[in-house]
Amino acid sequence: MRSLLTYTAARLGLFAAAFGVVYLFGARSWVALILAWLVSGLASYVLLSGMRDRISTKAVERIESRRGASVSERLNAASAREDHLQEAEGAEGAAAGQDADGTDEPGGADGEKADTGRDGSAPSTARKS
Repeated sequence: MRSLLTYTAARLGLFAAAFGVVYLFGARSWVALILAWLVSGLASYVLLSGMRDRISTKAVERIESRRGASVSERLNAASAREDHLQEAEGAEGAAAGQDADGTDEPGGADGEKADTGRDGSAPSTARKS
C-alpha cells in the first residue's frame, strides 16, 4: 500500500512539474492542463516504470495468495475425501454384516430361524384378506 501511495505522489509531482513548464511556455487554461497531462503521462511511463513493475508484482502475489488452490485442485481434494469416506463406510458395512455373536446366520447363535416364506424367500409385507 505504501508503494502505491509513493507511486501516486510521484505521478502527481510529475504532473505539477509538467504543468509548471507548460505554463511557463505560455499555455493557459485547458490547454495547459491537457498538455501537462500528456507530458506527465509520457514522463511517468519512462521514469516510473520500475516502480510500476514492483507494484504490479506485489499486487499479483497478493491476489494469488488470496485465491488459494485452483478449482481443479479443490475438486480433486473433495473427490479424494469422498472416496475415503466411502471406503470407511464400506469397511463398517462389512464389519456390521456379522451379528454381534460373530455368526452370519440370520437367527444368530441360539438357533432361531428368521421368518421366511415356503420357498425360503423373505416374507411379504402384504396381508391377505
